[in-house]
Amino acid sequence: MCEIVHMATNLAIDDDLLTEAQRVGGHRTKKATVTEALEEYIRRRRQQQIVELFGTVDFDPTYDYKRQRRRA
Repeated sequence: MCEIVHMATNLAIDDDLLTEAQRVGGHRTKKATVTEALEEYIRRRRQQQIVELFGTVDFDPTYDYKRQRRRA
């Protein structure tokens, strides 16, 4: 089971920026706005890591995936 640890954090965030993000995101609270922003940031960074892998894996044009399925 996953335990989430919550801790109070004081951050100096630009109020205009936070208000605009809250409006654009349609969030009721600043906490929801920041949480969504952090989740989106993490998703984008993970996607970027995947994109960076393109072209780094050797491709075998003679590989027959259908033949592999029949072996089972």
